[in-house]
Amino acid sequence: MKKSITILSLLAGSMLAVLAIGSPASAQEISEAQISQASTDASTYSKDEVLKAAVDFFGTSSGALAQVVEKVFKDQGEPVGYIVGQEGSASLGVGLKYGHGELIMKDGTKRKVYWRGPSIGFDTGANGSKVFTLVYNLGNPDGIYRRYPGVEGSAFFIAGVAATYQQAEGVTLAPIRTGVGLRLGANVGYTAYSAKSHINPF
Repeated sequence: MKKSITILSLLAGSMLAVLAIGSPASAQEISEAQISQASTDASTYSKDEVLKAAVDFFGTSSGALAQVVEKVFKDQGEPVGYIVGQEGSASLGVGLKYGHGELIMKDGTKRKVYWRGPSIGFDTGANGSKVFTLVYNLGNPDGIYRRYPGVEGSAFFIAGVAATYQQAEGVTLAPIRTGVGLRLGANVGYTAYSAKSHINPF
């Protein structure tokens, strides 16, 4: 009888030791997963953050703007940064556009940005507009400086708010514009982004 009790005690002690060893590992795994998730969340902007920034920038809280942001998030997910800026363009079927602004990354890094390029539109004349561009998959802020072809057929419009997609080497930009004179042609051709202003649009 005593021998049986001793064996049972040894078995119980062994089980407790195994559980004691396993518990910290499980806790560590959970902790690492939580840290990893927090790190991912900290590197991108949430939809609420983007919508607030867009509303503050455009000075409007229209339902159309919210719908466009919702559509971009559905297509692309959470951005790592965004560009706020001004753009001027002129067109007679084929036109030119120039713009300048600032890239703001989630980690607080900022870069001055200039852009230019040819545009094809269905209107004539000239106009100026604000542009709010969501930035995806950009690891290095200086990597923004390159030429981005428009993604053909990706333009969409909702009640005076338009968005298009531009892509280059895995990086995706989603410019959002509001106001009169929006050009479908902003989705055709390319836009070149640089650290300095250039007169030549090509």
